[in-house]
Amino acid sequence: MTDPRGEHIVRAFDAELQELEHTIVRMGGMAEAALETAVEALARRNSTVAAEVVQGDREIDLLEQQISERSIHTLALRQPMASDLREVVAALRISGELERIGDYAANIAKRAMALNQLPPMRPAHSIPRMARLVQSNIKRVLDAYVARDAELAAHVWESDEEIDETYTSLFRETLTYMMEDPRNITPCTHLLFIAKNIERIGDHATNVAELVYYLVKGQRLEGGRPKGDTSSYTVVEPPEGGRGRAATEESPKP
Repeated sequence: MTDPRGEHIVRAFDAELQELEHTIVRMGGMAEAALETAVEALARRNSTVAAEVVQGDREIDLLEQQISERSIHTLALRQPMASDLREVVAALRISGELERIGDYAANIAKRAMALNQLPPMRPAHSIPRMARLVQSNIKRVLDAYVARDAELAAHVWESDEEIDETYTSLFRETLTYMMEDPRNITPCTHLLFIAKNIERIGDHATNVAELVYYLVKGQRLEGGRPKGDTSSYTVVEPPEGGRGRAATEESPKP
């Protein structure tokens, strides 16, 4: 004989988990849109749109607080075990990753407003392509979360290397422009920060992919995280004939 009270508790718990999932997806969509809008504001040199991204970050922060409070309440009240415990902990940690994505998008928007006061710079044209790669990963990892698709999450995890390589290429190009003309230093510095923010957003999307994989499989992804960022080893060579060139040294051997 089924205990009606037990069924009620299970249904209530399922409803709480579904509400957490829905809020995560909503928050993820807002973070993805914030990145897209911030980069659009940069490309179109639209400070009004950039300011809207900065203001909108507050709503993402509020959702993260709601998820945190609900997750802690569920852990205390339900004391979930096994896969149910992973569901709650994953929601709590994923919300933190998405909140950071929103913060970086707001930072990009702030830099865009500063750049809009300066003459356009050619390296800025490479930013949207890099951002599209990151946006694709955000969307795919959210799809993986909703579908509980560990394979898709692993694909997102692996594709972060392409984003790192794009960042390194942009880093070298921007350094070259800075060496060619000191007047380029200020705008190029803003561009470097923007590119780094986008690269970090990619890292947070990768973190979400790891959490989704663990949520589904109950184990972590094996092997080291693929990395293609060699900007840490980039050095500036002395100008030759009035032009400088950025080079990347070989990574030091362990």
